[in-house]
Amino acid sequence: METARSLAVETLKKAKLDGAFSTLSLSAALGRSALSAADKALASNLVYGVTARRLTLEYELSLYLAKPLSKLHPTVEASLLVGAYQLLFTDKIPVSAAVNESVKLVKAEGCAYAAGLVNAVLRKVAAAGLVLPDAKDKIQFLSIKYSCPPALISHFRRCYGEEAAVGILEASLVPRPIFVRVNTCKTDAQTLIERLSSEGVAASPCDLPGALRLDRPGDLTKLGSFQEGLFHVQDLSSQRTVSLIGLKPGDVFADLCAAPGGKAFTAAEILQNGSCVYACDIYEHKCALIRSGAERLGLTNVTPVLGDARNAAGHIPSADAVLCDVPCSGLGVIGRKPEIRYKDLSALSELPPLQYEILSAGAEIVRPGGTLVYSTCTLNPAENEEVCARFLREHPGFRLADDESYRAACTGDYMTVLPSPDGGDGFFAAKFKREDA
Repeated sequence: METARSLAVETLKKAKLDGAFSTLSLSAALGRSALSAADKALASNLVYGVTARRLTLEYELSLYLAKPLSKLHPTVEASLLVGAYQLLFTDKIPVSAAVNESVKLVKAEGCAYAAGLVNAVLRKVAAAGLVLPDAKDKIQFLSIKYSCPPALISHFRRCYGEEAAVGILEASLVPRPIFVRVNTCKTDAQTLIERLSSEGVAASPCDLPGALRLDRPGDLTKLGSFQEGLFHVQDLSSQRTVSLIGLKPGDVFADLCAAPGGKAFTAAEILQNGSCVYACDIYEHKCALIRSGAERLGLTNVTPVLGDARNAAGHIPSADAVLCDVPCSGLGVIGRKPEIRYKDLSALSELPPLQYEILSAGAEIVRPGGTLVYSTCTLNPAENEEVCARFLREHPGFRLADDESYRAACTGDYMTVLPSPDGGDGFFAAKFKREDA
């Protein structure tokens, strides 16, 4: 019989064996499962938790194993990880349940020979609690404490300093806040707060007008307010990026890498369903996603456009404002996508040329006097400041914007948002103005 723990173990095994993202494997597994909502929530917590804390868990288990964890049968390995996560990082699951259910699971999955090992190791983990390495080796200590590869920790320290690096790591291991954007074409913030309250969801306003933070909302798609198109989910940092553009009534706006559509939707709402919003993506199924989202929200001015952002001028007319929210390494969103932290950093060098190409393509369709915004959800100067510096060198018709709202959001020439436990994700944005004719 399937349980929350067995679903978590199977998902983690599949993700490792297939080289797939655990989030994708989990989504597919939950879609097939007949588990209750509470058990699905537990399974999700276990999969996300083990994925995010994997280096820490592997270290803790290695203290009580005679051979590497990876040498064990995949079912035994995953069961130990799930059991250890419950023991070390949850506070409502009894030790007996975490240990005994893990033992039952390996027996049920044909690994009865390992039942004694699982029982003994997990009981030692429970007795010892969280054990960290000597802090004399700072990088190794931080790596185990925050389950982050040494190379990424060194990157954050080098680029943002010691204190900020630790803040990024801490934010990556706490539940990320859920933010939504009020659909101002249909309602206002206070009315939506009251409606959500009637549906059992607590919402509070943010410092950014039109943004709300939700407290433990559950499945938002089941809410009547969602189905009626009164809001869409969008991280606070992403909403800030759209607000930087300074859209005015009548502006034509183009989002070159738009899927799943959040920024285009926010722009359409700011424009109050006026003018035209072009939402471009290279994949048809993502354009369909944008189309369905706009229909749910009742945004009639959003036009999905199928095409490669590197050839924007071939399928999008000139615009007053263009957003290039480019594909990136995602180092600002490791709290939502935990597997990103384990990426090989050497592969990141492939991204800046693509990002620059998209930004340059966006520049081609900006009208004289218009605005061009470049953004990423990563914390990597090579993808952020360095791409922008190259753009300014090679596009003399553009300059950095100097309006008050943009400058207020910047540290130096650009907006860099570091993730925090209570705030938005890590994000970067630059705003340019076209001066040439």
